[in-house]
Amino acid sequence: MNGLARWWKFNLVGLIGFGLQMTVLFFLRRVCGTHYLLATAVALELTVVHNFIWHLHYTWRDRSASSKRMQFARFQLSNGLVSLVGNLLLVRVLVGVTHLPLLAANAIAILCCAVANFYLGDLWAFANKCERLGGERGRLVGQLEKV
Repeated sequence: MNGLARWWKFNLVGLIGFGLQMTVLFFLRRVCGTHYLLATAVALELTVVHNFIWHLHYTWRDRSASSKRMQFARFQLSNGLVSLVGNLLLVRVLVGVTHLPLLAANAIAILCCAVANFYLGDLWAFANKCERLGGERGRLVGQLEKV
């Protein structure tokens, strides 16, 4: 699949995840009264799991992995970590310092993390084994897997 088509699929999944994250964030903050940073972290992790499932079966369905658990771990360590750190830091600054409304701050944080998350997903979390290894070693492993 070409990169542009994958980028559009990534963004479609992200848009659905965005709706989920905003809904959970609104519910936790406004209905339950959860602290805004804790609500952000919970909504974000739920969205990361949701997005992993969709990316696995839609965005990167053409890339198989021997272990879905390892793929999920790579996704959590890349997209999950970038999203968690990026969202919490940006939301803390945008809400705590500039007094921007929580949902607007969260939307800005999500957009800021999107490009990094796409490349991390494409080059590591959902990459084939030989692509993750890179270079000569990756080409050798790829050739051996075809035998």
